Amino acid sequence: MLVLARKVDEAIVIGDNIVVKVIAVENGVVKLGIDAPKEVSILRDELAREVALSNKAALHKSDENELKSLGELLGK
Repeated sequence: MLVLARKVDEAIVIGDNIVVKVIAVENGVVKLGIDAPKEVSILRDELAREVALSNKAALHKSDENELKSLGELLGK
């Protein structure tokens, strides 16, 4: 992990087309502005984790349903 110190209005550049700028620091909360192409997905970490867990749960449920249906087709 790269750790950088930035002040308000300072930024970092990721690749050729993503800029992360410190907008404000208030009451221990850092506000960031992210400028990236529309095709780049940007999610808060906790939301990304929740989506990943939901996807895994949906996949697991699909597998169970598919196995049950297959079993019914095979007469078991």
